[in-house]
Amino acid sequence: MTLPNFDAVLFDVGGVLLLPDPRVLGPVLEFYGGDGSQEACVRAHYAGMAAKSAAGVLEKDWDAYNRAYVRSVGVPEHDFEQALTEFEETRNGWTWRWPIPSSLDAIGALHASGVPLGVVSNASGQVEQLLRRSGVCQRGDGPLVPMRVIVDSHVVGVEKPDPRIFDHALVHFEGIERSRIAYVGDSLVMDVRGARAAGLIPVLVDPYGDAEGHDVTRIGGIADLLDWF
Repeated sequence: MTLPNFDAVLFDVGGVLLLPDPRVLGPVLEFYGGDGSQEACVRAHYAGMAAKSAAGVLEKDWDAYNRAYVRSVGVPEHDFEQALTEFEETRNGWTWRWPIPSSLDAIGALHASGVPLGVVSNASGQVEQLLRRSGVCQRGDGPLVPMRVIVDSHVVGVEKPDPRIFDHALVHFEGIERSRIAYVGDSLVMDVRGARAAGLIPVLVDPYGDAEGHDVTRIGGIADLLDWF
């Protein structure tokens, strides 16, 4: 894998730093015959994001994601619609709180290497609190990995793929050209399209090869960024 040259990193949250909590969603789907294990739920998230990207829908349309998630864990067809209904009622913005273990180590190592870091996320006003309470990072100094900025789309009033959302973060990276800043996300539509339109370097987290064939730099997880440093 060859990564483009970059001097700073902005992260999406979902699929990059946090995932929908398998401890909440797993039992819901296990009740209907699905595999509720942590591993199955992690895989199901990326299957869901691939389906959402393939559908070409924007942030607020999660039907393709939800259906792909429920199918990925193997819920039998005769229970699929009921399981889907309960899954849709259970999964919400506050369930995106399970920290990806390898991401915790990776952002700590990137910070220790002196790489400027930040977060830009489509969310509902809760993302900064979730990152802090989940033990991932905080804005500015503190006990966790410091981020220069944490941008929540609800707070700033614009969401990806609109490239203007990145302007709220880039003011905190003065002296670094946007063409030297990587944006790491898990959506071809929201993250890759938005980052390109903003003049950033898009990097897609694609641990299962769902986006093979697409013209984008793909990594298995943000630990892969450490190879550059």
